[in-house]
Amino acid sequence: MNITISNLTKSYKEKLVLKIDDSHVNSGCFLGVIGPNGAGKSTLVKIIAGLDQATTGEIQYDSTPLNTSIYQKMTMVFQKPYLLRTSVFNNIAYPLKIRKVDHRSIEEKVNQLLEEMDIQHIKNQNAWTLSGGEAQKVALARAIIFQPSLLILDEPTANIDPASIFMMEKTVRHFHEESKATIIIVTHNLQQAKRLCTDVAFMHQGNVIEYGKTEDVIFSSKNQITRKFVEGEIIL
Repeated sequence: MNITISNLTKSYKEKLVLKIDDSHVNSGCFLGVIGPNGAGKSTLVKIIAGLDQATTGEIQYDSTPLNTSIYQKMTMVFQKPYLLRTSVFNNIAYPLKIRKVDHRSIEEKVNQLLEEMDIQHIKNQNAWTLSGGEAQKVALARAIIFQPSLLILDEPTANIDPASIFMMEKTVRHFHEESKATIIIVTHNLQQAKRLCTDVAFMHQGNVIEYGKTEDVIFSSKNQITRKFVEGEIIL
C-alpha cells in the first residue's frame, strides 16, 4: 500500500505537535520511524491508522482517501496490547471470523501461526492471564493473520523480554518477506531499525527531518540533528 502525506498538521489546543509538508511511503517498504520523545511519532502513526484526525492536510492510501475498504486492509499493534477476554486462539482468529472465513481455514491458519511463533502451548489460555511478552506476541499474531496490506507497529517490543523480541522480529520479518506488505514501526531502538527496516524517517519537534534508506540515515546522516540523535547526544 502506497501512503502519501500532504500538508499534514496536528494541534492540541494552541500547541502544534505535527507538521509534515509532504512525505511518501512506497508500497512494500518497511519504514522505521525514529526520534526523541515528543517528536510526534505516535501521533503520526495514529493519524495514518485512522485512530486520530489531522488538524489540516491529507493522507491518501493507494491514491484514495481513507475509507471502509482501506480500513479492512490495515491494522495496528500498540506498545500495550489490547486483547479480548477470551482464549488466545479466539483472539488470533477474530479478524478471520469477522471476515467470514470458513472454520476449517481459520483452524489451519491460526494453528500454523501459533506454531511459527512458538506459542501453541498457550492456545487455550485466557489472553488476560498472559505475561507481557506472550500478550504482545498474540497481538502481533492477530494483526498479521488476515494478511493486511498495511501493518503499523507502535513500540511493540518496548517492554518485553529479549526472547520475545527475537521471536516478534523474526515473525515480522518473515511476514514482510512473504506478503510484501507496507510496514511502519515506531521504535527507539536503533539496532532494531537496522535489523528490520528498509527505510528510516527521523522525526524531531513534529517534523520529518530526514528520510531515506536505513543505512544512509543511520550511518551517513546528512542532517546535523539526525547525527546527534544517532550518536546519543539527543536524549530519548
